[in-house]
Amino acid sequence: MSEIALLIAASLSAGTAIAIAALGLLINEKAGVVNLGAEGMMLLAAIAGFATVVMTGSDCLGFIAGMVAGSLASLVFALLVLWLNTNQMATGLALSLFGSGFSAFVGVKFVQEKLPERIHYKITFLSDIPLLGPAFFAHHPLVYFAMALAALLIWFFYYTRAGLVLRSVGEAPESAHALGYSVRFIRLVAVVVGGALCGLAGAYLSLVAAPLWVEGMSAGRGWIALALTTFASWRPLRVLGGAYLFGGVTMLQFYLQGQGVQISSHLLSALPYIATIAVLVLISTHKDWIRLNMPAALGKPFFPRE
Repeated sequence: MSEIALLIAASLSAGTAIAIAALGLLINEKAGVVNLGAEGMMLLAAIAGFATVVMTGSDCLGFIAGMVAGSLASLVFALLVLWLNTNQMATGLALSLFGSGFSAFVGVKFVQEKLPERIHYKITFLSDIPLLGPAFFAHHPLVYFAMALAALLIWFFYYTRAGLVLRSVGEAPESAHALGYSVRFIRLVAVVVGGALCGLAGAYLSLVAAPLWVEGMSAGRGWIALALTTFASWRPLRVLGGAYLFGGVTMLQFYLQGQGVQISSHLLSALPYIATIAVLVLISTHKDWIRLNMPAALGKPFFPRE
């Protein structure tokens, strides 16, 4: 039973970075903007957060540095896309490539660095409950933050005026502009907030999930987070569930190896990506379902007519 608890705990931990990044990307897409640069932003944030903690010893400053790195990268993306009318797909890919290369360049001297002693978190009394305690009540606070963020976004998108305005910008920007809303500014804010969350997810990778820095340590999680928004039909609760599903698939390879299952380690390592491809193929066969759930103006540029 303890092995099951450890598998559940590891799945929640592994899925948290994907969940936070995917929820950030969900905010972007609800506003009508597709940002393919999540992988690059997560890597920039990972090295920014790791380097900050190495130099200051403060995890709090490390997470802030990661969010700042993600925000700045997404700000550049937003200015190029929203004001200079560059292609969203091409600009996002460029950001992803830049983030991968620049983080590798900056992070060379941090490869052998070590972080201060890590804190082991647990919720008093609850963490002592057999099976449930180790599985659900002994996690880093950001694991619970991801869950709270999903609930907060449900409330924001569907029960607040600001959320309604944001969704209207993603559905019918011309109508929102006619009502007096600044579509480009609202999209800018959404993109920067989404970038900050991607940055937080990247910092989580290098400070919590695997407290070290290696080149390309996001290992495709940014792309999985991007695919997850479509897989979840742009709904926060489904994004959260999907992230933990992918986290579970990722951890399953280690569990099976520990159980002595005679399967190639390369095949087991590929399981999360095989699952991602399978989900995307399945979704692509239901185009009407995608059209019903996807923001109508997703990926479409908007320039106000003065």
